[in-house]
Formats: sequence, structure tokens, C-alpha cells
Amino acid sequence: MCRAMPPSSTSILPFRRWAVTGGTGLVGNNVVRALVAAGAEVRVLSRRPPRREFAGLAVEEVAGDLDDPASLRRAFEGAECVVHAAAMVEIRYGGRAEMEAVNVRGTEAVVAALPPGARLVHVSTVDALGMRSRGSPADETCAPAAHEGGVPYVDTKRLADRVVQERAPNAVIVYPTYMIGPWDWRPSSGKMLLEIGGGKGLLAPPGGNNFVDVRDVAAGILAAAAAPAGGRWILGGENLSYREAWARMAAVTGALPPLGELPRWAAGAAAAGFDLARAVGLPEGEINAAAIRMSTLPHYFSPAKAIAELGMPQTPLDTALADAWAWFGEHGMRA
Repeated sequence: MCRAMPPSSTSILPFRRWAVTGGTGLVGNNVVRALVAAGAEVRVLSRRPPRREFAGLAVEEVAGDLDDPASLRRAFEGAECVVHAAAMVEIRYGGRAEMEAVNVRGTEAVVAALPPGARLVHVSTVDALGMRSRGSPADETCAPAAHEGGVPYVDTKRLADRVVQERAPNAVIVYPTYMIGPWDWRPSSGKMLLEIGGGKGLLAPPGGNNFVDVRDVAAGILAAAAAPAGGRWILGGENLSYREAWARMAAVTGALPPLGELPRWAAGAAAAGFDLARAVGLPEGEINAAAIRMSTLPHYFSPAKAIAELGMPQTPLDTALADAWAWFGEHGMRA
């Protein structure tokens, strides 16, 4: 069974009335559940209410979307804090116009619809920051290098951060790393766990990532809401190579661990092949040139600032993996 949210009460929340965008996603749904468990009044922007993701929860769904300013104002009316977790998350080279519409103009619309004095917690991504090595993981001060752009999702999330910094003086920004945990309805990042559990992890990519329990991220978001305006925090956990992470996933799911790591030259050749396919008009699938190149990068980050300033929990990754795997099983989402 999934680990329960930590005990909480309204006395530990900085605000009582909250609004959430992206509440059906992995981080958004966990934020909504943490808020409900703490006794908050929660309103969620929902494109097609009622949604299964909120079944049994004491939340108010407001029909609307990021491109509908009137619905944003209805969703945010009376809110003391808005958590903006909605985003278009796709790692590919195509779709830039769609991602600009959602990630950039959608964030502009959220900022414009904020009630006077309301706090905004903008959920970004560590991909908006620069990268370092595993021995010297990146922190909130790391600016991206020129060669770390070109992927529309990454570029548009960086632009969205700029919108928040320039137009929302009462905002804070959080940068989650690779999240694992329950309530992953699509699934999103949990797809990696499902594929490893299904025996598809023979050769791991040559890069690495920072892996974190999504419930720790939700706790960090609630804590960030009470922090001084202008704050920025990486909400992360443990840095691992993909081979190490896949071995941990295999142990939890009972699958075979990866046999090794894909050579970098092979990853580069595969990416070049997908580049050629896209150039002749073939559509990009989930495995594409951008995704392959991203998987070779050192996505190693330090959550030290969030631990020190927000008291962000650090749940062991194996617990997050086991709980996510159990949740997928309970909801019939395993192969």
C-alpha cells in the first residue's frame, strides 16, 4: 500500500485558501492531496470536470484552461496562494508552438489572473537550470550554457521562469528533479519504472539524474509558499546514473537489472538517425533524438538549499519506488 501523507493540520499551512493548476499531473495531484490532508480549502482548474484524479477529495473543480482568462480568474478568486503546476512536458524537437502557448503564454495568463496580494508558487523544472558534474552537482545559481538549449520544453520553461521573475513580485519558484511516487495517473515519469518492471531495461543510457519522492516535492512546495518572495529552490533527492537507478527499479519490481550502459557513441548515432528520420518528415515518437541526447546529460543537482531552508524531507528512493510500483498495481497500470 502507498505511504500516507505525513500528518498535518491547518496550523502549519501559511494560507487556508489555495488554487492549483495542473492538479491532474503527478506533482499537482500530490500537492492537492497534501493540501486536503492539511485541511486547506482547495480549488483546481480542470479542463473536463469531474476528473477521476480528484475522486473522493474535498476540492472544488473549476472548468477552464490556461488560454481562458475568465476561467483562471474564477479558479483563483479568493485564493491566498496559487500553485502553478500546469505545463506541457514532452521531450522532442517538434511542438515548439504548442509548448510556447502552454508553458509561456499560459504562465503569463496565470500571473495576470492572480488576485491582489496572492502568493504564487511556480513549479519549474531543473532542466531550466545549468548542469554540472556528479562530483559537483548544480545548484540554484547555475545558469545554463549556450549548448544546453534547443529542446522546446527546456527553452519554454526557462522563458516561463523569466515571466514569473519579471511580472510576479510575490512569487517563488521551485525546481523539481525526476519525481517518483503514487498518483501518477498518465503515467508520466513513472513510465520509466513501468518499463523497467516490464523487462525493457537491458542497456541504460550513459547519463544520470536526480531522483526524488514526489511527496517530498509536494511538502517542499507547501513550505516554499511560506518562504520570502523571490526564493528559488531545487526540490531533489539522490543523484544516480541511469544504470544505478534502473538497477534499483529492477530490484523493486523483480525484473532483471540492466546488463550495462549504452556507449555514448551508440547514443549519438541513434540520435543522428532520428534526426534524419525527422528531416524526411517522419513523426517523432517517445524515443527520439531530443530524448536520447537528454538521457546522456549529467542531470545532477543539489537539494541542500531546500533541505536547509524549507525542511524538505528526504524519503529513501527505494520507498518511493516501492510505493509507486504498488500504486500502479492497485490501479491496474502494470503490463
